[in-house]
Amino acid sequence: MSPAPGDLFVGLISGTSADGIDAALCSFSAGTRLLTGFTLAYPAEVREAVVALSQSDVAAPLDSIGELDHAVAQSFAAAANALIDRAGVARDRVRAIGSHGQTLRHRPESAHPFTWQMGDPSLIAELTGCTVVADFRRRDMAAGGQGAPLLPALHAHLLRSGNEERAVLNLGGIANLSLLPRQGPVRGFDCGPANCLLDAWHARHRGAGYDTNGEWASSGSVDDTLLARLLDEPWFGRPAPKSSGREVLNLDWLAARAGERLGQLDAADVQATLLALSADTVSAALLREQPATQRLLVCGGGVHNTALLDALRARLPGAVVESSAAQGVDPDLIEAMGFAWLARATLAGEPGNLPEVTGARGPRILGGVYSA
Repeated sequence: MSPAPGDLFVGLISGTSADGIDAALCSFSAGTRLLTGFTLAYPAEVREAVVALSQSDVAAPLDSIGELDHAVAQSFAAAANALIDRAGVARDRVRAIGSHGQTLRHRPESAHPFTWQMGDPSLIAELTGCTVVADFRRRDMAAGGQGAPLLPALHAHLLRSGNEERAVLNLGGIANLSLLPRQGPVRGFDCGPANCLLDAWHARHRGAGYDTNGEWASSGSVDDTLLARLLDEPWFGRPAPKSSGREVLNLDWLAARAGERLGQLDAADVQATLLALSADTVSAALLREQPATQRLLVCGGGVHNTALLDALRARLPGAVVESSAAQGVDPDLIEAMGFAWLARATLAGEPGNLPEVTGARGPRILGGVYSA
């Protein structure tokens, strides 16, 4: 049965890896269905600006930030337009676009907590002719929450089982876990780096934006001294709720933690150590918070890093570690689906956050609505 007119939603997100915009066209008229989706790469100059402004504390002119907000919105609108055209659906069948935007800063622990996503939703509405729901994180933060992660509720909706203890691991720039016990509340939190340090170190030394299948990391050897210094970061052991981003876990953080050791090692050995860091922080968090996990379902760009998944399997022998695709959920598009799902909730007047995940004072309707 075809979805009813006006019951299609588009979800858009570019995560902390900033490698492109994931776009998903979804229907919620008969369950939650992904109709089609794809990823649109950023123009090179836009990605370079995003990475430069988001991974360090370097001062940036306000004009540069304003121009980036506009450029990111243009890219998000282009992704939405291409998705709708590819699907061959009329614009009036799209109820709304849920746009996460591109995170520039996420500071939930500062004296005046804030989160800042680029991608002007007014411009996206103007360029697509569709209503846009955006700015999902700030209402949760206003209620005392972390503003992240926001997708454990969708993970539970799609992937929870009454037959086994499950968890969902999103391997974006940052790794986050959604804990899905057979009974009891859903929990979720950021737990450490996934791809952000691996990608940045690979780009610095090899030029390309990511280490295909973890091949370069596999060519090196883990340095135990460096790994111990990195694992000594207090944030890794903090209890939830907690969240982080590229503005914290970046190459400046690596250099500060590593000290002189960083210059003493072959670059491939550093990459191998960074992969071990990602695997260690994920596995330690899972074993601490839900040690009886039987199945770990992996999504996000890191699902394609076979070396990282093998490292997780070695550290979690009691769990099946597999792509969310094994349960019929596209690992590359589940986040974009999530913001289509959140847009639907906003327009329906339903809360989008889980207070037990974010630490907010209660359920809140998330985001602002920018009419077509």
